[in-house]
Amino acid sequence: MSSDTTGDGEVMPVGSADQHRALAHPMRHRILFALERPATVSGLAAALRTNKGNVAHHLKVLADAGLVRPAGTRTVRGGTEQYYARAARALHYTGPGAAGTTTAAFQAMGEEIAADPDPLLVLRHLRLTEEQVRELAATLTALTRDTPDAGDGAARYGLLVGLYRAPGPHS
Repeated sequence: MSSDTTGDGEVMPVGSADQHRALAHPMRHRILFALERPATVSGLAAALRTNKGNVAHHLKVLADAGLVRPAGTRTVRGGTEQYYARAARALHYTGPGAAGTTTAAFQAMGEEIAADPDPLLVLRHLRLTEEQVRELAATLTALTRDTPDAGDGAARYGLLVGLYRAPGPHS
């Protein structure tokens, strides 16, 4: 999700086999996308248009891998609902399982993008110096971090920003 490893606690490295296994399923990424703020199993099931049992199962896998955490409770109709939150604002995939985790994340994003009748998608390849790469990465990171959220009354949008070394000739 992010390669910004600033050490400020907002980015969690994902490198263990258990974490990569937990992120091998696109639904788990969709749950993480939906957890911009704490939510319950019921709230997530409604937002993701799936059943509560499915969400509860995937949340348990994510929690066991340390990727989500309990974030409070509330009493509803004589019962108690547990809220869950992401363990970090962003994830940095590392290690041997990173390719499979990235593939599952892109599959989950693809499902979201396919549901939008008019998405904006841009792919451009550039030849950049290392200094340009550092400057562009800082600019993109600031853009994603500093764009204000308009709140609950506004439509929800996904923002996918990436900078990666493309395969092919590097002249």
